[in-house]
Amino acid sequence: MITPGWSDGKGDGIMIDQDIIDGGMGASAVHARPLAALRGPIAKGSASPLLFIGPRDDWSDMASLADVRLAGIASPSGAADTIRRMPTLDIVWLAAAETVEADMLAGICAATEEGGCNLICETALEALDRVAAAVPASVNVQFLVDADPADRLVALAAARRTRDWTLNDVARGDAMERIDRLQEEVARISRLLGDLAAQSGGLPGAPAGFAPRGEEFADYPGQVRAPARDYAAMPRSFVPEERTLDRQRAKAVRRMLRQRRMREQYFPADLFADPAWDMLLDLYAARLERQPVSVSSLCIAAAVPATTALRWIKTMTDAGLFVREADPHDGRRIFIALAEGACDALARYFEALEE
Repeated sequence: MITPGWSDGKGDGIMIDQDIIDGGMGASAVHARPLAALRGPIAKGSASPLLFIGPRDDWSDMASLADVRLAGIASPSGAADTIRRMPTLDIVWLAAAETVEADMLAGICAATEEGGCNLICETALEALDRVAAAVPASVNVQFLVDADPADRLVALAAARRTRDWTLNDVARGDAMERIDRLQEEVARISRLLGDLAAQSGGLPGAPAGFAPRGEEFADYPGQVRAPARDYAAMPRSFVPEERTLDRQRAKAVRRMLRQRRMREQYFPADLFADPAWDMLLDLYAARLERQPVSVSSLCIAAAVPATTALRWIKTMTDAGLFVREADPHDGRRIFIALAEGACDALARYFEALEE
């Protein structure tokens, strides 16, 4: 419940819980100390304060299910300043991010990062690439696209858990079971790639989890690295033998993906749902074809709801299997690519299949 104890008087629709602004010390004490000194982890067992950015009618009172307390509602125009004024804020929830102007969105992300808050960002699928590119890789974000209540509950639980570094005992329904299955699936894929990598004594540049990470990725994921390869296609008559082999391999991978989609014509789609593997295959084929892959395109390739695909992308990126690459021609978009170690492991996997 919101306590209308404070308003900025500018008519921008911001309502904040006075206890969050004052931190229990009074307004004079807050202004006497730097904001960085006031911010800190929420005490274990207490509800995490959340700021909702968007129309009041869009807020759904589910926060209590994840032990999260709604501390205020703000409009996008004043959200950045509001975040900086709230010393114990834990989570920022941005609704309808596709409707927020680029400079406002950048300001919200900057304020969220400065305060060490977690971000939950809802957006439409058609605007996903633009919004994803606007959120820095250093911000811990959960993306939601056409999310249902279970997806929102998972995002709340994940945002609170990463802030406090503790596992909260929220209601163990379908949402929490989905998190468990996701983690188990990523671990299985990591073991599979690890086994393939072990056959060659380790892969240079392989992601953490199945081989030491090379210096090339020492600063990842704190930054977005520029693409290291050229996507320009060479004239077919001048393509070397290696490119011919890459095209043949890419056709084989695409054929495998088509076969996986054909199963859905005869069996329920969720019976064989394996978004991590589908995304690995799609990125591998795109790499062989010298084609970039946008976030929205990868979500479609995963053949699962967009919010689920985005959660998988984040998990695989955190595991070092995927990397973010800036679009050199459009700063409003990013690409997702395979890490070098993951690509090498997939190459060895397909070589083994061809033997």
